[in-house]
Amino acid sequence: MDRFVQFKDKIISNVSKVIVGKEKIIELLIVSFLSEGHILLEDIPGMGKTMMVKAFSKTLGIPYKRIQFTPDLLPSDITGINYYNQRSENFQFRQGPLFSSIVLADEINRATPRTQSSLLEAMEEKQITVDGETRFLKRPFMVLATQNPIESYGTFPLPEAQLDRFFMRISIGYPSREEEKQIINKNIEDPLKKMECIMGMEELENLFENVSKVSCSEDVMDYIVDVVFETRTMDNLQLGVSPRGTIALFKACQSYAAINGRNYIIPEDVKAMAPNVLNHRIIGKQMNNMDKNISIIEEILKKVKVPLERI
Repeated sequence: MDRFVQFKDKIISNVSKVIVGKEKIIELLIVSFLSEGHILLEDIPGMGKTMMVKAFSKTLGIPYKRIQFTPDLLPSDITGINYYNQRSENFQFRQGPLFSSIVLADEINRATPRTQSSLLEAMEEKQITVDGETRFLKRPFMVLATQNPIESYGTFPLPEAQLDRFFMRISIGYPSREEEKQIINKNIEDPLKKMECIMGMEELENLFENVSKVSCSEDVMDYIVDVVFETRTMDNLQLGVSPRGTIALFKACQSYAAINGRNYIIPEDVKAMAPNVLNHRIIGKQMNNMDKNISIIEEILKKVKVPLERI
């Protein structure tokens, strides 16, 4: 498991040259990447979301594309189209920006539901179907979508079916006073220019193949299921976590255990990952926002009995 720890340390060290004081957020980014999941970044503009994603892709040396979602964006604008080539006198496929390793879907809730839903197949099945022909996306493939939780004018809220496709929903949050001074100093020149790739594709493939080998005892597996089942029985929730959410939590725990140097999951992994993996998969009967949902998950983690034996 040492290579997972080294991978985490390298990524955090390199991305932190650009993004100040957000090691925990970068760690969640690494967990989602190793779990081959997608992230919904919910934050106000100007918090460094785009910069962080660019720095992450540059560190890994993998292709990156940014899509600005607008109300007039069409599904074909992101998946690609078949066009008639007059020279060859036949139809050819022009790939859209989804044919990349890391895709930043900026302000995803500004696009129409039809365009939003065109992401579902790519996110869930790692493939795109255009004019009846299916094309598979290369590994790795990760969508990082952003949305502003404050502004609602001219937006189309993501439906539960699409929210459930996201592995995590996280917020970067404001920097501290000291961190803000460091940000100013780092941005006197473009910090991305000095960044270099520190990872090879062969090493990434090896990590993907081995992260699924992290084991889980029967007691800890029961603990994961107990936490999920609690969301389905709480009086103040009208929608609990789906089985897809249970799988996501298990995978997140595997990746989190690996980057912390263990080949087995412990209850602390579940406690660390559950708020980020489950907060967008529940719907309260009253207020529904990220902070409130995280507090509900944290209440559940305090309530559910933690296994102590045979771990």
